[in-house]
Amino acid sequence: MTNQLLRFTTAGSVDDGKSTLIGRLLFDSKSIFEDQLEAVEASSAKKGFDYVDLSLLTDGLKSEREQGITIDVAYRYFATPKRKFIIADTPGHIQYTRNMVTGASTANLALILIDARKGLVEQTHRHSFIASLLKIPHVIVCVNKMDLVNYDESVYDKIVEDYKAFSSKLEVSDIQFVPISALVGDNVVNRSEKMDWYQGATLLHMLESVHIESDYNHIDSRFPVQYVVRPQSKEYHDFRGYAGRVAGGIFRPGDDVLVLPSGFNSKIKEIFFGEQKMSEAFAPMSVTITLEDEIDISRGDIIAKPNNHPETEQDIDLMLCWMNQRPVNLSGKFFVRHTTREVRGVLKEIQYKLDINTLQRVENVEQLTMNEIARVKIRTAQPLCYDSYRKNRITGSLILVDEGTNETVAAGMIV
Repeated sequence: MTNQLLRFTTAGSVDDGKSTLIGRLLFDSKSIFEDQLEAVEASSAKKGFDYVDLSLLTDGLKSEREQGITIDVAYRYFATPKRKFIIADTPGHIQYTRNMVTGASTANLALILIDARKGLVEQTHRHSFIASLLKIPHVIVCVNKMDLVNYDESVYDKIVEDYKAFSSKLEVSDIQFVPISALVGDNVVNRSEKMDWYQGATLLHMLESVHIESDYNHIDSRFPVQYVVRPQSKEYHDFRGYAGRVAGGIFRPGDDVLVLPSGFNSKIKEIFFGEQKMSEAFAPMSVTITLEDEIDISRGDIIAKPNNHPETEQDIDLMLCWMNQRPVNLSGKFFVRHTTREVRGVLKEIQYKLDINTLQRVENVEQLTMNEIARVKIRTAQPLCYDSYRKNRITGSLILVDEGTNETVAAGMIV
């Protein structure tokens, strides 16, 4: 299947060269417009650099360009003949852990940068753990700034060995390593002549060839209903369809289905992609499904298969990343948004908080502050139909929204 979309996130400590790497990827794969390049050249000259600072391509906020750091999640799009890419450039500072969680939540792959001079640092552990927690299936570890250690193979080997020892505690199945210099372009898009000891692929080749078809769950059929389509026109007078995005599995006309939470059964009559009739629909397609029976279905319901459906509960265990500056105490109340459904909820219990640097559990916690990750239990006013996050990243994730300000205050992965 050509031209698939790969979403990947970049992570690393401050000044590890994430923005420069993305700038280099865009520049060497010829994904930059001339006027963008001219602006960056002018900006670099103004700063007194004797080279073109490619990191300026991604640092969009003025305060970032002045400080030379990335604060917000910057999304960039580029394409090669083999694949389309969306990059989430996330910040390296400890206080922006929540931005890393946001950028990584939809990613197929995480690029983790390590400065060859410094080796593994606290942020390497933190970002790798978050990638594992968010069940990102693929990780590429880029050992950057090899030009500053004279392209020394032993430095690279030591970092690979250290990372493998650390990552054995994490749940990431596919880890690849590549020695690069983002500043001069070694092994990013073009092979490096200075590291003939490295026989592996370039970074772009890894990104183009990583196998992502099996990242979606095609076994457990889930279809959260976003909108009920009732055109009310003469031509489609009796049409009633259910629009949404397939979150897992495969649906075909004639399949027996179960609607949750009501528990009604029916059969799929037709599946439409726009006005085109489809013989099947699978994740992540957006389609409209019609059923044989006229049953009451509304936004927030889930269409699944009778012999394989999500759990329906009010008490939910989850790993929670608290994202708000105001701390949260037990019995805090929120709106819980899960797939297309919104219900009220309350924080019932904080089982433990995680020290991300040591992966140790901290117990007897009464409140959570910004960027902390904890295992908690919430109770919702109505039952939610969910899977574990490990099984399905869409039906297994939720966000908590402040009732008063409507701010998103936390993101959760259902255990």
